Amino acid sequence: MKRNWEIDELIEYFTFLPNELSLIGNKTSGNRLGFSVLFKFFQYEARFPRNKSEIPKEIILFISKQLNLNPSLFDKYDWTGRVIKYHRAQIRDFFKFREATAKDIDNVTEWLCKHVFYHNADIDNLKQEAYNKFRELNIESPTPDRMNRITKSAIFTYENQFFQETFNKLSKDTLIKMDTLIKDLTAYDENEIDCRQRDFLSFSQLRADPGRIGLESVFKEIIKLKTIRQINIPDNLFNNVPQKILKKYKQRAVSEDSRELRRHPEPLRYTLLAAFFWLRCREITDNLIELLIQIIHRIGVRAERKVEKEFINDFKRVNGKTNILFRMADAVLNNPEGIIKDVLFPIVSETTLNSLVKEFKTTGSAYKQKVYTVMRSSYANHYRRMIPKILDIIEFRSNNDVHKPIYRSLRNY
Repeated sequence: MKRNWEIDELIEYFTFLPNELSLIGNKTSGNRLGFSVLFKFFQYEARFPRNKSEIPKEIILFISKQLNLNPSLFDKYDWTGRVIKYHRAQIRDFFKFREATAKDIDNVTEWLCKHVFYHNADIDNLKQEAYNKFRELNIESPTPDRMNRITKSAIFTYENQFFQETFNKLSKDTLIKMDTLIKDLTAYDENEIDCRQRDFLSFSQLRADPGRIGLESVFKEIIKLKTIRQINIPDNLFNNVPQKILKKYKQRAVSEDSRELRRHPEPLRYTLLAAFFWLRCREITDNLIELLIQIIHRIGVRAERKVEKEFINDFKRVNGKTNILFRMADAVLNNPEGIIKDVLFPIVSETTLNSLVKEFKTTGSAYKQKVYTVMRSSYANHYRRMIPKILDIIEFRSNNDVHKPIYRSLRNY
């Protein structure tokens, strides 16, 4: 139970109703206060306190004021004798609760495994769900120590079932490849491996982030993906398993060395490895997509900067273009047979006209065409080595009709 209470909370949860006061009856002062505190504690928690210190003093004081009793009487309440046992029985009977049996505990443990653990494996959440279930069944919750054992038992049972089910879904070939991978690749120093010359990476490299954009990072991510795909872990192996649970198992596989992993029973070992490789495959795919997006963005940005740099020295924005156009049109209409230098140059200087042409080239279609030319050159000279490799290893899909032409182009690339 929490230690600090607002006055509104005390009024809501610890105020006695007339039918509740009648249950107190003619008990002696000390027993009356002790019974009342137990009653309200049970009503709120669906269990009895382990000891007197578990009950906040604010609650004792609030209840004692309602009964016109001295709060110090609670210290004299016998916590171990027959009286408190009788009081507990009275309270259970009033709320139509009963004590938990071994079968009740087994049933709640099984329920946790089937309905709760799958959605949230946090031990505090499991414990709270167990308390809620006992309350729902009108069963007095076990002691906190017993609840800890119940939740740990649920976790142990669920995980053993999960490990065995996962193990049963993995082919013999996949098991052999995972064992070979952690046995052989952990023997290599990642600094000794040239990812362009080998078709495999060390275990530590498989879990490393891609790093800065470049040929090396792209090639290494591609080899990571190829290495993991060769294991042939079923794509749907963990489709219905919460990411939080999978990440926990993945982190465990990462933190243990290969010797520790090999000492585990087969169902546990292969589940940890499968979770690591299954999640890592998706993370690397996401990394490659992110790299592809960044590369395309970089090609465009660098091309624009290069073109802008070429134009910037002789670029001069011309103001009042609408007025210039009007004056030029008026002059041409008034002198349709005239010579340009005689009709237009007195109105708009040759320098201004040159500036207008340059401005159009740097902001209009000519500018865009120049940017595309630089982009194509950049791709041909550098990025051609990496982009096709990314497109080859990633499978693109789309259910959107608008995007399907692009998807078909990528598929036929």
